[in-house]
Amino acid sequence: MSDKKDKDAKPAKKRGSGMMIKIGGAVALLGIGGGGVFGLVTTGMIGGSGKTATKEDKNPKLVRKGETDPFAPATKEGEGEGGKAVEGEGGSEYRTLYFSFTDDFTSNLKGTGSLVQMAIACSTHRDYRVVLWLKKHELPIRSAMLAVLADTSDEEVQTPKGKEALQRRLTQTINKVLTDSEGFGGVDAVYFKNFIIQ
Repeated sequence: MSDKKDKDAKPAKKRGSGMMIKIGGAVALLGIGGGGVFGLVTTGMIGGSGKTATKEDKNPKLVRKGETDPFAPATKEGEGEGGKAVEGEGGSEYRTLYFSFTDDFTSNLKGTGSLVQMAIACSTHRDYRVVLWLKKHELPIRSAMLAVLADTSDEEVQTPKGKEALQRRLTQTINKVLTDSEGFGGVDAVYFKNFIIQ
């Protein structure tokens, strides 16, 4: 009789420990499967629209020749130079807008008693928002440009290379002010409309 009890007790133990292994395996598989599904949902591979959210670029866009600029002011009949703008076939594939600063710039040159007086314009291939920002922020742009001029020596502005370097520095200065104010620069070049050293 005791032999019979020992035989019956052993299989009961095997069933209990086998059942625990099966339950543990099932829980582990559920955990792995749930984690996998969670990972697929968070990456957007399953669930939702299947499209990943992309941030829209709201910076001024390059405008090709012949394209309409959605930010350009509407011209009234009889205004402007009469007629539609005509773009040439060659050169850059992008349209160029120009902006002239309202007043001349006058500054002392670094290390001398010389003065420089100049009228300045700049250009962009981007949409009209850049011109609107130039108008809006003309005061801080002028201030920053005058600081650059005051840090320029007489020798630097006597040569064509020196003037080109000054144009690049002024372009960078304008773009820095616009980037600080609006989050984007957009000015491609600076031009001297007149340039007088006294």
